[in-house]
Parts: sequence; C-alpha cells; structure tokens
Amino acid sequence: MSPAEAAERVVALTAELNEYNYQYYVLANPSISDYDFDQKLKELENLERLFPQFLDPDSPTQKVGGDITQRFTTVRHRWPMLSLSNTYSEQELRDFDVRVRKAIGDDFEYVCELKFDGLSISLTYENGLLKQAVTRGDGVQGDDVTTNVRTIKKIPNRLRTNGYPDLFEIRGEIFMHRPAFQRLNNERIENGEMAYANPRNFAAGTIKLQDSSEVARRPLDCFLYFLYSDNRNRLFSNHWESLMAVKSWGFHVCEHTALCSSIDEVLAFITKWDKERHELSYDIDGIVIKVNDYGQQEELGFTAKSPRWAISYKYKAEQVETIFHSVSYQVGRTGAVTPVANLEPVLLAGTTVKRASLHNANEIARLDLREGDTVFVEKGGEIIPKVMGVNMLKRNPDTHPIVYPSNCPECDTPLIRKEGEAVHYCPNEEGCPPQIVGRMQHFIGRKAMDIEGMGDETIETFYRHGLLHNITDIYKLKDQQDVLIGLDRFGQKSIDNMLTGIEKSKEKPFEKVLFALGIRYVGETVARKLAAHFKDIDTLTAASRTAIESVHEIGERIAESVLEYFANTTHREQLEQLKQYGLQLALVEQKVERLGDRLQGKTFVISGVFEQFSREELTALIEGHGGKMLSSISAKLDYLVAGDKMGPSKRTKAEKLNIPIISDQDLLDMIA
Repeated sequence: MSPAEAAERVVALTAELNEYNYQYYVLANPSISDYDFDQKLKELENLERLFPQFLDPDSPTQKVGGDITQRFTTVRHRWPMLSLSNTYSEQELRDFDVRVRKAIGDDFEYVCELKFDGLSISLTYENGLLKQAVTRGDGVQGDDVTTNVRTIKKIPNRLRTNGYPDLFEIRGEIFMHRPAFQRLNNERIENGEMAYANPRNFAAGTIKLQDSSEVARRPLDCFLYFLYSDNRNRLFSNHWESLMAVKSWGFHVCEHTALCSSIDEVLAFITKWDKERHELSYDIDGIVIKVNDYGQQEELGFTAKSPRWAISYKYKAEQVETIFHSVSYQVGRTGAVTPVANLEPVLLAGTTVKRASLHNANEIARLDLREGDTVFVEKGGEIIPKVMGVNMLKRNPDTHPIVYPSNCPECDTPLIRKEGEAVHYCPNEEGCPPQIVGRMQHFIGRKAMDIEGMGDETIETFYRHGLLHNITDIYKLKDQQDVLIGLDRFGQKSIDNMLTGIEKSKEKPFEKVLFALGIRYVGETVARKLAAHFKDIDTLTAASRTAIESVHEIGERIAESVLEYFANTTHREQLEQLKQYGLQLALVEQKVERLGDRLQGKTFVISGVFEQFSREELTALIEGHGGKMLSSISAKLDYLVAGDKMGPSKRTKAEKLNIPIISDQDLLDMIA
C-alpha cells in the first residue's frame, strides 16, 4: 500500500470508528459487532505502525494508553472549579429558593441533576479536539491528566459534529460503575493487593496512575454536565440548551436530568432519587440544583467559594441499628485473615444485611466491639456494609472486649503481622486448607490459566478427595481418570472437557503463568512487567532485589515478596515440575515485521516520555528496522533514545560511557 492510499484509509477508518464509538458509548445503540469493531481497530493500528507519520494523537487506537507519566504538571484553571454550597435540609433548600426569588423574581426554572460520587474533571477542546484534561485540585489549579483521560472511551478525543466554539471547557465527573469496582477490587484482594474502600477512591486512584495502559484496563466512565466558553450566551440562553447541544457533539450526558419550574418539583425529584438511587449502577450522593438561565446566573453571581445560582442537596448515608452476634475470620489464598461481623439480619439500602466488614484488628479495637452490642451499620460510599460504631447506651455491662485470635482459625498456626501492616497472616501456606484451595482456584482462574471444565467447586471437591494438593497436581489428573469417573457429577464427557482444558492451558504465555502462581502483590500488570523485563523464569528466580526494583514501577514491597516466593524450596520444586509438564515459563519472542535494515546490529535503550510516540511504538520502529533493544545502559549499548523527564542517572551513565544520546526525531532520521 502506498503512503497516499494509507493516508486515505487511516482517515476513513478513524471517522468510521469514531462514529461507532459515539453510537455505542453515548447513544447506547451499537450498530456493529464487537468482533467487527475490533478488526477495524486492528487494521488502523497496523496502518499507524507501518506509517507512523499518519498517527494522530486523537486516533481511536490511543484509547489503549501506553504512555508513562513521571510527574503530573500543575495547570491553572481558566475558569475556577468552585465548590457548591450543600445542605441536607429541605428547609435550607426552600431558603435558597427564597433568596433566588428575591434577587431575580419568580420567572425562572431550575435544572436538577444527579450528584455523581466521583472525580471532578475539566476538559479543554480546541477546534473539536481534546487538548487538555485537568483535575479539580484546589479549585484554582489542578493536575494535567490528559494522557490518562484519553483512554476513557466515553470521552471523545475528537468531536463528531460542528456547532461548537473553537475553544471551550466542559466539566464533568469521572467514576466507576459498582459491578466493575467489585470485580476489580476482588482481583486486588485475590492478588494480595490493598483493596479500595469505594468506587470513588478507585476512580481517583486510577486517574493518577503513571501508566496510561493500566488506566485503559480499568473501565472508567464519565458524565459531562457544564459548558464554559467565551461569549457562551451567544450560543445558548440557558444551561438546559447547552446540555442538549453537548450531547449532540458526542459527549456523554446523564439522562436522569430534569427541568423544574418550582421548588416543590425540585423536592419531588430529590425524593424520587433518594428511593431509586440504589437501582443505578453507579454511586450518587445527592442532587445538584442550578438556575437554568445564563443571564440570571450572572445576575446572581458568586460568593468567594461558590456560585449563588446553584446548590447541592446531599443524601445522608443510610445507617441502621442491629445486633452484633460474633466475628468470623476468613483466611484468603495469601494467608490474610479478614474479620467479618455476623449481624442480626436487617434491611439496609434495599438489601438484607447479615454480615459487615471489620477490616482488621485495629478496627475492632477502635470500635471496642463486644458480642451482643447494638451497632450502627452503614452502606454509603462503601459497597460492603461497614460497622460504624456501637450504641453505648444499649451495651450490656457484663460484656467483654473481643480478643483477636493469635492462631489461624483454620489450621491453628500462630499468626504473624509484619511491621507497618494492619493485616494478620497465616504463614502455613503449605498446610492451611483455605490457602491451598485458594491458590489452586486462583491458578485456574479466567485471567490466569483459564482452564475450561474446572471451577472453584471442582477444586474443592478434588482437594477433599485427595486428588489435588498443589497446582502441579492439576497436570497429573489425566492419570487419575479411574478415580474421577467414580465421583458424583463427573461423567466421561465432563472429564474429557476438563482434561482438554488442562492441556490447552500449557499454551498460556509466560506472563499468565507468572500471574497464576499467586505471588503476593504480583497482579496482572506486575506479572506482565516482570515477564517482559526478565524474559524467563530462571532469570527472574536468580534476580537480586536491586534487579527486581529496577523494573519500572516495581517497588520494595513487591520485590521482597517475589524474593520470598522464589526462596521457598517447595515453590522451586513446583516450578521444575511445571517445566516438565510443558508450561510456558519463558517469553516467546514475537516475530517482528521487518520494515528495513538501517539499524541492523545496533542496540538501543529508550527512556523518558515522548510527545509523538509511545515507548512501544519506538520499540516497534527500532526492531522493525533491524535494531535490538537492551534493558539497561552498558558498554554494549549503541544509542540512548532520550525523551522528556528521563532520569539524570541514566544520562550521567551514558555520558560517562560516551554513548550517543539521541531524540526520537534523530531516530526517525536514521531510518528515513
């Protein structure tokens, strides 16, 4: 394909994919299958890789992320992001209405919107292109998180129609849906990582990650709800009109918005959503009420901290009283012991609650919890109900404080608690049943070895019958068919399907196997980084603490956990057995499509952040022209490709070794 043909095809595919994205994410009316969409996206990715001069930062392919941000730049807001006055009181809302009427008369309307419990964001568009995304910060200035925000599918990188100002800002809220939060949080818990308390914290933590490819993996959403531009009054006379317009431009606007002509209609809207908010897939913590007309907004003006034409009504977190009966202690696959409160069943936020989180020993001590206490249970921003406190007026004076167990509730091994950590652990990983079963269940999981025909119940059944003791036993099941056929609910077809799934799992790549091992703190992303850096299990097993910590975004805690895992003789023996069974314990080098041989025999290291390319794209260019990538700077290195924010130590080392330091443009000149 000639460059001219490629350019034409890139333009056509970009327009087509942007339209499909709009239909899917904004209109919720997809007109193409996921498979067909993915095929078109792959075609565009290939064209952009072969003809990097046609790669547009606003391309649909850039929603996958890949850029590394070492530090977020502080940006001053053109229009300050003020906070809203808020109230929990109906009377205060009526007082607000009286103040508005005194100032502008009785001829006006309110717009009522859901108050999303997420992260406020300000997006700047210039000539229809997303140019900058900035967090609220202190209201005057915030962090530039543009690279991460570009990965959110509900936020258009390029607007789909005309009619918008050449330059404008639109404000909104980034959030995470509860089902996605629960799924991702469960994965973190399974991986031995710190869980987030609620979707808001998870969304806020995600948007500040340094690796945009990790941001892209997490399904963030965004509602947009307020437009700012010079001479906005010439475009629209009121807020409602602007909401309808920005939706047509391609922005995701919440459908649960109402135009109200009186404070009684506003209160009816508030009451409706106080009852129905738990049916939404995302969290709201109140209702925002705005005077609709722009001219009337200007007349009402601002205080030093907030607009006089808007207010938010906040819902109280739902809280009930019930009786606390006892504490159960759950042991996870990593040995972490989690206390759970057993409660007298009570209706809370539309569901019957029997259990609630107690987090750890510190929380039990803080609450001074005792069996038989009447406790306050809350389900606000927390997905899992939480014990908030004890009603001391109802406490029986004869009760005694709960003593946190010193031994594992499952295997009676003395618990340990590392310095600086709140969680107690059972160290008996080879003899504690929940840990043994949990590790095997993790190993066969969809994001790990993904063994079809096996599930959590299957693992438990096989463990009870002595067929499985550790992950290597899974690959011995083919020799146990005479025993399997005698088990309930295991016919020959089920056994055959399972054994086929076990055999297919041997094709899973190294990074999946590494994740499946269940090393504490080694989730999918960390496993992928370790596999890419060390290439095979032997190199990783022999790596020093310093070598592991040198991997980008791998810290001391992860390095220590990896070292502990491989120092264990049992783990090393299991790895040897997995090798013999044919699992992929080394990275299979992908065949690189050759674009030329200008860099044949030359070695490169890439460091820093680049405006025009991601590191992956530069790597593809180097390898495609015959060059070879190295993992560190040494005398064997020919070129250091340096971008912004490269660490001074790398530059110093390269200069000391007289290694040429080049830019991405220098690299392009070398292959031109």
